[in-house]
Amino acid sequence: MSYADEVFITNVTHILKDGVWDTDQKVRPHWEDGTPAHTVKAFGIVNRYDLSREFPMMTLRRTAWKSALDEILWIWQKKSNDIRDLKTHIWDAWADENGTIGKAYGYQLGVKHRYKEGLFDQVDRVLFDLKNNPASRRIMTNLYNHHDLSEMGLYPCAYGMTFNVSGNRLNAILNQRSQDMLTANNWNVCQYAMLLMMFAQVSGFEAGELVHVIADCHIYDRHVPMIEEMIARQGFDAPKVSLDPSVTDFYAFTQDSFRVEEYRYHPFEHKIPVAI
Repeated sequence: MSYADEVFITNVTHILKDGVWDTDQKVRPHWEDGTPAHTVKAFGIVNRYDLSREFPMMTLRRTAWKSALDEILWIWQKKSNDIRDLKTHIWDAWADENGTIGKAYGYQLGVKHRYKEGLFDQVDRVLFDLKNNPASRRIMTNLYNHHDLSEMGLYPCAYGMTFNVSGNRLNAILNQRSQDMLTANNWNVCQYAMLLMMFAQVSGFEAGELVHVIADCHIYDRHVPMIEEMIARQGFDAPKVSLDPSVTDFYAFTQDSFRVEEYRYHPFEHKIPVAI
């Protein structure tokens, strides 16, 4: 069983056993048929993944890692808010009449800010500091810009990254205000593990630890039977994930830059309803 499987089982078992339901509250999310989408949740879950030991990909069901990578490149490399720049339709429900998600995610990363060293957007500032100021304790990004929230299709869920160099290892903390465990948990973990690998490689470091901090960690009511079915399974070993060592420019990475080998996973026949 992969370590990501173990973490997932531990988290959702805790939520189902000791979590708090919001069925007595009025909630914003709803199902496609208009029914309120209620959740059972735990507050303040912290998971740690050491990428030098194992890539954190779940095997209890397939994680569509190529689509996850496409999205993280859309946000961090293209710095786009235009859903037409994506190969999937995962953002369609939050797009406006112009086909964008407003001033959210990639838009925030692409806005330039003036520093004493020059004009940078948030991604280029991280890349600059990793190469020039690796001892800095200020290498971080933030997508939760209160000034622009009213113009976002969806408030950022995974909103902040803090990078830290320890020896020759690049570590990072991913802060997330909200996590739909079935739909997005391992998707996000794989995304930011791959992002950490990319940043480490182009900056001359080894990928170290990814720490995932989740404030509201929840399971939707209609997802509970699917979760229970998944955690009754015995997972497989984690796949081997490697990165093309010839790429030295963050903006040169593509989906073909990653190689995933020996990925075994259980079939999952359910169509997962997504709360909007």
